[in-house]
Amino acid sequence: MSRKGKILAALLAVLAPVSAVALWTYLPQMQRAATWQNMASPGPLSSAHAFLKEDCAACHTPVKGVEDATCVACHANETVLVQRQPTAFHADIAGSNNCVACHKEHDAGRSLRGMDHAALTDIIVRWLDRAPEGHEGAVLLAHLKAHRPEALPGNLSLANGMTYKETLLDCASCHKTTDPHVQVFGNDCATCHGTTTWSIAEYRHPPPSSTECGQCHLAPLSHYKEHFGMMSKPIAGVRNAEPEQCYLCHQTTSWNDIRGIGIYDHH
Repeated sequence: MSRKGKILAALLAVLAPVSAVALWTYLPQMQRAATWQNMASPGPLSSAHAFLKEDCAACHTPVKGVEDATCVACHANETVLVQRQPTAFHADIAGSNNCVACHKEHDAGRSLRGMDHAALTDIIVRWLDRAPEGHEGAVLLAHLKAHRPEALPGNLSLANGMTYKETLLDCASCHKTTDPHVQVFGNDCATCHGTTTWSIAEYRHPPPSSTECGQCHLAPLSHYKEHFGMMSKPIAGVRNAEPEQCYLCHQTTSWNDIRGIGIYDHH
């Protein structure tokens, strides 16, 4: 290091503690703790946790960081959230640093509600690994190691972008209530869908001339009631249509694009 560099480093070494002492001395007593915590904060909290911005200890345990027990202490009474099928699994995975694996703070809330399927899979594998001998979890892990060892490393991906490890997840346990296919294709969502996006880039709908709509689509309940004969068929001008003959009335552009009528919505 040059002579100038050494002098500059020495000055900084002297000025840094002097500045800190001055800051501590002249700031009002009530602002000191908040100032130091703001200086150490990696970013703004989400609006839900913003009231804790001057109380790091409310969430962070010294040396250990954010522990699940701290999160549960505040959120355990949110029974409505835990009882919803898509989020009910939270009641079973509270353990060690599981919450922060998915719910990340200090970025103004952008990652607080993000769904990280890979992190969830890691939590489940850790849970299986800690299961006592003879427990169904230990048996399942032994089965995976013996018959699906490629699923455990988590660094191999399928064509749809999912890792082999993510295929261990039971998609239907969370997504069954919002399954647009109403289980016509079963519960193995990973056959077609990935975890990054629901849409399938390679999917191409059959041509408008196709008459095999029933392979994927189910007619709504209204098509099996008087409404179908009194309203739907007369409007479409196809009085002899059966509920399973979607192609006689509907276009492939949109479900309510009716042949010879265009976009129709009588509600």
